[in-house]
Amino acid sequence: MLKYIDGYNVQIKSQVQALIDQNKLGEYILSKYPKIHSYTTDKSLYEYVTEIKNIYIKSSSPIAKVLYDTKIRDLKSALGMHTFVSRVQGGKLKAKNEIRISHLFKKSPEQFLRMIVAHELAHLKEKEHDKAFYKLCVHIEPSYHQLEFDVRLFLIYKEHFGELYDQ
Repeated sequence: MLKYIDGYNVQIKSQVQALIDQNKLGEYILSKYPKIHSYTTDKSLYEYVTEIKNIYIKSSSPIAKVLYDTKIRDLKSALGMHTFVSRVQGGKLKAKNEIRISHLFKKSPEQFLRMIVAHELAHLKEKEHDKAFYKLCVHIEPSYHQLEFDVRLFLIYKEHFGELYDQ
């Protein structure tokens, strides 16, 4: 039932379970994040990601494609994906970076989208989920760790109750 927070301690899990039992999880999320973002097309998402990249990690490789992906279903292990695609074009090896974000985040608060973008952009420089990786995530989004937890609550809500933001 609380698979998105499996790794958290018992006290936190019981607090989340209490919010669910009291039917207050949605209320909690909405009180912190009342509005959804307006980046609902792949084009606007690409522009959003590129703007953040150009502010925080200018020197990294360019991003060829950014899109909402309906195929990202296992949200326990991935909210988005960074892929490095290599293709042979006329005797040369061309490499492109792509970022795919689960379509479930089309209707979510901008803070959640920004956390996922920070995570995927950090992969441009750091491939492993190590100390340097998370340091870069926090550099891009200072509230990264809190937002990651709140995204997990959002996913728990969606799984049990459906849409939270019906706008």
